[in-house]
Amino acid sequence: MEENRIKIWIHKIKDTAVVLLHFLAVCSPLSLVCVTTPELLAGETIGQWVWFGKAVLFSAGCIVAACLLQLFDGSSRKKMLSFSCFSACVSWSLILLGGIEAVWGLRQLYGFSASGHFRYALTGSFFNPGPYAGYLAMVLPVCLHHYMQFGTWKWMSASLKLEKVAAGVVGVLILCVLPATMSRSAWVAAVIGCVWVIYMHRDRRKWNILWRRYKKRYISYGIGIFFVLIVGGAGAFFLKPDSALGRLFLWKITCQAITKYPWGCDKGFAFAYGEAQEAYFSQGDYAEWEERVAGSPEYAFNEYLELILTQGPVICIMLIVITLACLWAGTQFRRYGVCGAIIALLIFSFSSYPMHLPAFIVAYVCLLLACGIGDIIAKPVVLSACLIIWIGGFHGKWQREKDACRGWVNARMLYHAGAYAAANAAYDKLYPQLREKGTFLFEYGHSLHKAGFYNESNKYLDKALVYCADPMILNVIGKNYQALRCYHWAEELLLASVHRLPGRIYPYYLLAKLYAEPEFLNREKFEEMKRIVLMKAPKIHSTAIEEMRREVEEIAKKLEK
Repeated sequence: MEENRIKIWIHKIKDTAVVLLHFLAVCSPLSLVCVTTPELLAGETIGQWVWFGKAVLFSAGCIVAACLLQLFDGSSRKKMLSFSCFSACVSWSLILLGGIEAVWGLRQLYGFSASGHFRYALTGSFFNPGPYAGYLAMVLPVCLHHYMQFGTWKWMSASLKLEKVAAGVVGVLILCVLPATMSRSAWVAAVIGCVWVIYMHRDRRKWNILWRRYKKRYISYGIGIFFVLIVGGAGAFFLKPDSALGRLFLWKITCQAITKYPWGCDKGFAFAYGEAQEAYFSQGDYAEWEERVAGSPEYAFNEYLELILTQGPVICIMLIVITLACLWAGTQFRRYGVCGAIIALLIFSFSSYPMHLPAFIVAYVCLLLACGIGDIIAKPVVLSACLIIWIGGFHGKWQREKDACRGWVNARMLYHAGAYAAANAAYDKLYPQLREKGTFLFEYGHSLHKAGFYNESNKYLDKALVYCADPMILNVIGKNYQALRCYHWAEELLLASVHRLPGRIYPYYLLAKLYAEPEFLNREKFEEMKRIVLMKAPKIHSTAIEEMRREVEEIAKKLEK
């Protein structure tokens, strides 16, 4: 009798250990959302990829250990290789991490923790409140599902009560933080994801009876809600009108870029967008507000448009079909929380850039697998990912890039201090690892410009144009050509900068100086640029603008003499 009890306890301990190992195997890769790297430049995510490589190795170890325990326990090969609790592990991992992020945000709101961005009080572990809000919006439907899926409280077991309370507490914490993020995209995503979960949890029998009995009343309620949504949408628009208009203009230019590259642009979003915006403004037929809200974005703030522009419509359609297929499977298996999270992420992707961040990429893949197919292939996927990352050398590459980014911080200090010779030497060592970062290439090129190496400067600035749409790159290239006395090329580059962002005064100032060159003197064009520099209203007033205006006036006086 005593032996049987011992065997039962050993069996329970083994089962608990297996469940715990499975949970750790899933939670560890997802935990990269909480990884911060203050030693690196703000917004740099390479540290999270390094963590992901280590986390996947740990996950593989947990899976192997769980399989061995199941093997010694006499489990079948099918049970050993399957991952029946994968969806639950993903859901509770997200709830746990969402709770950590919500508490993190509350601490920032009340001044107990530092924000990740000096302009915003609330960012969580992220650099910007937008993605932070999107992550919370993605987790909220999962919390709601786990709160709603259990029956009457009175008849619940203690473990189910604990799960319900935990999901409810995390959901409330998220609701306390989410409005403070001021992210309209996240609000909409959270509402739609939660409404879908509520709808799927409805009692169909009661729903049909009530619909037949109170049909007219529900229709009138629906109309009322529709008008409330319209008013709410208008309010959300006027909450930050320039931000909303900026998104609309951004999508407009992205669509124009797609028409030029209908099958995708292999040089990336920044290159194609910069070209399209330059071509649009060069035509001269644009509204005043478009000039005001235009910028040089790194992302399209619409993952679907950016995917079409960079990879082509075929890849975009394939990913959408795969996602919809997973959602259908998840609905069939009644995994409404996971599906609600995917829906929230898809909605958020319409007006943000979550798929450029490791936390969302990993979460998205896990959520798709959690819809059903992960029960069968999750363990092979994790083990394969571990082999690819470590044997394929990806982790080593990420680590080298992280070390290079750490060195970039030191090189940037030399650059800002004006020690351009030392900065150039440091940048040259870092170039092999950071050659695809537009900001790094611009700094290197500008540092070479300051040191007088104009041809070398243009070499790196030309590469920077592929990864960054900032017209400042064109300005420095133009100044390099001017220093090399290639005045026509300098004029072409500076005019391209004007057309890319006509709202900035600096390129007009550079053109005024160019037209005042004795070897390239053009009084008529100089007077035109002078008028623009002196009369154009700046987007943000600064002392630099006043200095430019004074210098142009002094040049004009010299030309009059």
